[in-house]
Amino acid sequence: MAIVPVLWGVWGLSILMLIGVRVYAARLTQNEEDQLFLAESSNHARSEQDSIATKVGKVEPVKKITWVLVGVMTLLVLVYYVFDIIKQFQK
Repeated sequence: MAIVPVLWGVWGLSILMLIGVRVYAARLTQNEEDQLFLAESSNHARSEQDSIATKVGKVEPVKKITWVLVGVMTLLVLVYYVFDIIKQFQK
């Protein structure tokens, strides 16, 4: 089995994962507001914003991991093709 289709497949899947995580994070932060709740009458809005912040906090590590995965896979694909070019010139 050739390694090139596997490299491209894993790279493509990592890109799709990154897109999915970014869309999910954007969807979560869509209803987030940048404001302070000083009055006791706004406890409902405060708890709603706290739950959104908690969800966003859980997504951030996944987003960083997918960025690292995309970076590593991009680097692997580039290194493979650079070595392939070098090998072709040595013949």
